Amino acid sequence: MALDPQLLEILACPDTHHAPLDYDAGASTLTCTECGLIFEVRDDIPILLIDEARKNDKTEAS
Repeated sequence: MALDPQLLEILACPDTHHAPLDYDAGASTLTCTECGLIFEVRDDIPILLIDEARKNDKTEAS
C-alpha cells in the first residue's frame, strides 16, 4: 500500500520545517528536497524523527 497523495502534499521535513519530501515507494523512504535527510516509512507510517533519519550520501558529496 502506498502513502496517500493528500498526505504527501502536507508532509514537510521536520528539520527544515517547510521543505517538501520526495516519496520513493520502492525504497519506502521520504527524502527532504532541501537538506537531503532520508526518513523511513514503516507499515505505511512515515517516521519523521530527525534522530532516526539518515543522511543522503549523494547530498553530502555535493
